[in-house]
Amino acid sequence: MSAVISGGVNVIATLVSVVTVDKFGRRLLFLEGGSQMFICQVIIGIMVASKFGVTGQGSFSKGEADLLLFFICAYVAAFAWSWGPLGWLVPSEICALEVRPAGQAVNVMVNMLFTFLIAQVFLTMLCHLKFGLFFFFAGWVAIMTIFIAVLLPETKNVPIEEMNRVWKAHWFWTKYVPEHVVTGAYDNTKTVP
Repeated sequence: MSAVISGGVNVIATLVSVVTVDKFGRRLLFLEGGSQMFICQVIIGIMVASKFGVTGQGSFSKGEADLLLFFICAYVAAFAWSWGPLGWLVPSEICALEVRPAGQAVNVMVNMLFTFLIAQVFLTMLCHLKFGLFFFFAGWVAIMTIFIAVLLPETKNVPIEEMNRVWKAHWFWTKYVPEHVVTGAYDNTKTVP
């Protein structure tokens, strides 16, 4: 039953993303979703640790199980309206037209590779880390969210032809985007990094 509930939450929350992504922007959804996912992972980890500890002995009352399911659904919703769909949308928006197919291919390959790796090691990690697994993933969610906050410019309403200007204007990425990519003028006398 919990799989049906969380699956329904996933579908509805994905529709929320479709409706809101162009209104609120990508960064806001990433940051809100990442924050919500982090909080849910930590709360779930604390709940599991307090009931099961490292021995695995214990059980949840019906009320506690319902509360746990709520936080699992809140995590699923946050992922479904942020990192799930935007992990495909944003990479397709940030690459210049010349490299877009290659960029999207790398995105798909990395996504599938890490999905495969996590699926292979998840049960082993759960057996060894127990409730710590939730804190492990919460740490990765925190790193991902900080990365977005610091290094991803907003791509809402930016035409693909203008993305080089967005990268050039960013405080960090400007040193990696040559001037000729933005202006279209290439100076043969200068060495481009």
